[in-house]
Amino acid sequence: MRIAVLGGGPGGLYFAYLWKTRHPEAEVDLFEQNPEGVTWGFGVVFSEQALDFLRADDPDTVAAIAPRMESWKNITLDLRGDTIVIDGVGFSSIGRLELLQILQQRAAAAGVNVHYATHVPSLDRLDDYDLIVAADGLNSTARRAYEGDFGTTLAYSSNKFAWYGTTQRFETLSQTFVATELGAFNAHHYRYSPTMSTFLVECDRATWQRYGFADKSPEESQAICEQVFAHTLGGHKLVSNRSIWRNFPWVWNQHWSFKNIVLIGDALHSAHFSIGSGTRLAIEDAIALTKALEAERDDCPAALRRYEAERKPIVQKLVAAARTSADWYEKFPEYMSLSLEDFAMSYITRSGRIDIARLRAMAPAFMARYEASRSAEHRQAGGAR
Repeated sequence: MRIAVLGGGPGGLYFAYLWKTRHPEAEVDLFEQNPEGVTWGFGVVFSEQALDFLRADDPDTVAAIAPRMESWKNITLDLRGDTIVIDGVGFSSIGRLELLQILQQRAAAAGVNVHYATHVPSLDRLDDYDLIVAADGLNSTARRAYEGDFGTTLAYSSNKFAWYGTTQRFETLSQTFVATELGAFNAHHYRYSPTMSTFLVECDRATWQRYGFADKSPEESQAICEQVFAHTLGGHKLVSNRSIWRNFPWVWNQHWSFKNIVLIGDALHSAHFSIGSGTRLAIEDAIALTKALEAERDDCPAALRRYEAERKPIVQKLVAAARTSADWYEKFPEYMSLSLEDFAMSYITRSGRIDIARLRAMAPAFMARYEASRSAEHRQAGGAR
């Protein structure tokens, strides 16, 4: 089978590596429009559950990635200068470029033909391939060529965000919520190497407009964000990598394949960064597609139908949770008036995937603090009567 993979992000690289490793006789060409060693963004996050899933299917890749990761067991929230820790929530992170380099090396070693700095403007150039795997991201050329056939829908969250890095080190996955005279900001920040952290700044549209960000240069916007989060940054600067204000795009496709073209990763669906599942979903898509093709070895159309039928319900649940989480962030200034403990409870249960019973099992220290605060409130209310 001759396979063309469009896009050299984690999903495309991982599928190419996985298929070529399991089927050395196959011809696999991967086309990436950026030069080798170039990417957008800073760190990417994996939950412990996501790493366990990948480890079960491909322990060698996890063994290559894990030593390069930063890991922690807690989430830290900072509200109005007060801090609360939610224990028992394990994550690991790695620089996006470092992850890509590991996957690039593994794909090349497996025999994948990787073509960097190669833009494929039209799928007509790929007529000789049996299968085209479109892993070319949110602005997928393959998807846009057949949007009606894929049943593509595209919408945007109203919040604005800018994705920065910083040399400030954060010990856990952290969230800082800051109120200013012109509105509220939130920063998602975590270390992804011993010396670098992701620092994603978010605000609602009203705050963004009051600050006049639409008329400010990227450098001016960065300076304002550094001022807003001066205490959190502790004297460190923000680092830009195409760090402009954006609205999060919600991409969904009703049909996951058309003719011999199949979508994976962000080309197929997007999941809000607040649940940190974009890279995970892309890699899991690659695994699911590989298994479907192997199950229907001599019937590619049947394999693509199997891939969609088996994978779509799983992705729909994650995307639904991501949308619920994003809805919470679009209202986060309203929640900032809550007590620290109530705010933390609202935050950790925002997606609907974690309830009180699960929190008692996984975060006993946080739950003890939360329930003590609730008891204190009830005693005070009783005394007031």
